[in-house]
Amino acid sequence: MKLQLRTRLSTMMFLEYFIWGAWYVTLGTWLAGSLHFTGQQIGLAAGTTAVGAIIAPFFVGIVADRFFATQKVLGFLHIIGAILLFVASIQASFTAFYVLILLYCLAFMPTLSLANSLAFRQMDDPKEEFGAIRVLGSGGWIVAGLLIGTMRLEATSTPMRLAALASLLMGLYSFTLPATPPLARTEKFSLDSIFPREAIKLLGERSMLIFVIASFLICIPLQFYYAFTNLFLNQTGVSNAAGKMTGGQMSELICMLLIPWFFRRLGVKYMLIAGMLAWVARYLLFAYGNVNAHMWMLWGGILLHGICYDFFFVTGQIYIDRKAPLNLRAAAQGIIIFITYGLGMFVGSWLSGAVVSHYALAAPVGMATYDWKSIWMFSAGASAVVLILFLFTFSDKGEDPKPLPAENADSLQVPI
Repeated sequence: MKLQLRTRLSTMMFLEYFIWGAWYVTLGTWLAGSLHFTGQQIGLAAGTTAVGAIIAPFFVGIVADRFFATQKVLGFLHIIGAILLFVASIQASFTAFYVLILLYCLAFMPTLSLANSLAFRQMDDPKEEFGAIRVLGSGGWIVAGLLIGTMRLEATSTPMRLAALASLLMGLYSFTLPATPPLARTEKFSLDSIFPREAIKLLGERSMLIFVIASFLICIPLQFYYAFTNLFLNQTGVSNAAGKMTGGQMSELICMLLIPWFFRRLGVKYMLIAGMLAWVARYLLFAYGNVNAHMWMLWGGILLHGICYDFFFVTGQIYIDRKAPLNLRAAAQGIIIFITYGLGMFVGSWLSGAVVSHYALAAPVGMATYDWKSIWMFSAGASAVVLILFLFTFSDKGEDPKPLPAENADSLQVPI
């Protein structure tokens, strides 16, 4: 790949994840402080990304794969998203804000797979080239957090407006990206083209089914972290919380490099267990940490993000890639994302909001605070239950399934 094209695709990834990191991390802090929304309302707002993740495969399969060039769809969605984010940033009522942020997520979440799709289509060897380009996405998320935290913008609507500006820039920039025409223009759409029946049948294998159930369940307590950590750190008295939270993405990059080493020594099962155990440890550290003698616990909870995410989700992606036949791997990955980041996160957003609201403390108007220790202990307990169930029911022993015959493979439409 030429350096110019690599730079253009890397810039695309940087902007894509800068946008998400700019508005999502500090959303709860702004909604709780300036707008006085309840914990339940904050959880529902954070869960709009899960709704977007549920809808995204259908949108990409129906529209992007069949009618329009990827770079044009990417540009259009980001420009529409910029407008929706800005209008959402000036709302004061929950209903109006929720509708706007939900519409925004319906537009934004498909762009994650569209950006990947566009990048893959321009590469000579995706396995060798994609990682170096995708890492700029993590860089964009980190830069957004450092910028917002350093400028002390966490409790304001400015991060959403910054994300709207970046979304507008990304929209315009997308139209300059290499032409990437639709591949399935002449093919008839069916649900089977998004989630092939052969891929769904993989869930009939006991170990795969247990893995999928565990992935769904662990995403429920996971949403406590994404929706409420920034609010928790700010209410605990941590300065530049958004900036400090980028330590999680930094540790993620380091752990990504260590996965091959650990994979050879631990294997799939104990890599997944280590990831779930890290979630339990993280929430316990948050429960007992403070900004005084136990600040190291808060740092520990943040830095465990690398193990929490990479050891479970990235290892899980490797497991799916190993278990699924070659011609069904992309479809199997799509099903897992639908179940975890879609359904699991959606349930988690509702439950986390309900739990946080339950542990709200009596305080003057505009000064809502929460019993964070009880909240994090609930999260730790839920994670521990999933961990124990997985430990005693999952086994990765046995032969990998054989690929389907070539004549069957030709009839499948595998999503990006």
